[in-house]
Amino acid sequence: MISVAAVLSCLLLSSCAGGGASKPEASGEAGVENGSEEVSDINAYSDFQAEAESNAETEAAAVNPSGLIAEYDHSSSYGMPREEKDGKIRSYLSGKLVPKEIGERRPVAVMLNNIEDAQPMSGTSMADVLYECVVEGSLTRMMGIFENYDDLKKIGSVRSCRNYFVYYALEFDAIYCHYGQSAYAMPLLEQDFVDNLSGLSSEGDTVYYRTTDRVAPHNAYASAKGIKKGIEIKGYDNNYSSNYKGKFTFADDGEIIVPDSPDAYTATHVEPGYLINKPWFDYNPDDCKYYRFEYGEEQIDAENKEQLAVDNIILQYSSWEVVDEKGYLGFDCHSGGKMTYITHGMARDGTWIRFDGDTGSVRYFDNTGKEIVMNQGKTWVLIIQDTESDKVVIK
Repeated sequence: MISVAAVLSCLLLSSCAGGGASKPEASGEAGVENGSEEVSDINAYSDFQAEAESNAETEAAAVNPSGLIAEYDHSSSYGMPREEKDGKIRSYLSGKLVPKEIGERRPVAVMLNNIEDAQPMSGTSMADVLYECVVEGSLTRMMGIFENYDDLKKIGSVRSCRNYFVYYALEFDAIYCHYGQSAYAMPLLEQDFVDNLSGLSSEGDTVYYRTTDRVAPHNAYASAKGIKKGIEIKGYDNNYSSNYKGKFTFADDGEIIVPDSPDAYTATHVEPGYLINKPWFDYNPDDCKYYRFEYGEEQIDAENKEQLAVDNIILQYSSWEVVDEKGYLGFDCHSGGKMTYITHGMARDGTWIRFDGDTGSVRYFDNTGKEIVMNQGKTWVLIIQDTESDKVVIK
């Protein structure tokens, strides 16, 4: 059997040869979501995605996921039953014990508007996992994965769908919430394995509302009450699929993972290299969290005035393309590449690969082929264009 380490070593080498270098990004963002955003070639994205999925099948077939070995003498969580104790269950998102009614319920993944005019956003400090990725015009959008959102009256502002964010949401078996979409996304959103709540669908006025303090499209928000009603209207299952196998392998209660292998290095300041919002994270050794800044200042949650902070940062390097003349981007969410895991002031490089296709999850490995064990808590996943890795700063 081909070893995990051998396959991931090949992934690391091949990911450095991504095809995005000669395809500069466009300079403008798509406009107000008053319908599916028009694209110049409806087949362009599907051609890109078909190639990525074909590559992923080849890579994943060489690894036996049931034989995954984790570091620090841990067992991989892949497809394993979760611990239950005193009416609580181990969270798929944070690794902590949470009430069963929360931990057994599918999370929601909400598309978040991250342009400067939309700051500060609302509800973001309650997300257990945050994703960030470049869209057209070198802007970034974010997606929050929320496990316990019951008390949130204002989440957003909410923006439109991009294909790659749908694939990230599927890694958590999440119900995907968005306001509009590019035309490229429609075939994916119509798949029976994608449960989504769109602001442009019949349930839109129930799930979302607009405020008067900002102009459209920066004033659309979701609420817990609206999301729950939308799920009811659509008839979506509230509980995780019986086939869901999880995404992260976490440390035990009371265990702190401080990367100490020979390849570990200091990481108390992190810049992902995004061009417009120019974000960075600074590590606070007092509480062992990474605090987020962008647009030259602290990034806060408008509802509680808290600065966003996480316990883990993952830099996930992905091959990419500009798929049409309007500047829409495609990211490989399947076939794997380089990654960096950052926690407790230290960093380690490794690789990622997605198992089980569209409805499966990315897993992370160190350079020996063992699955990375993450500290419990909140995680920020930053998708990095593999040809832009020289812009990343870790020190």
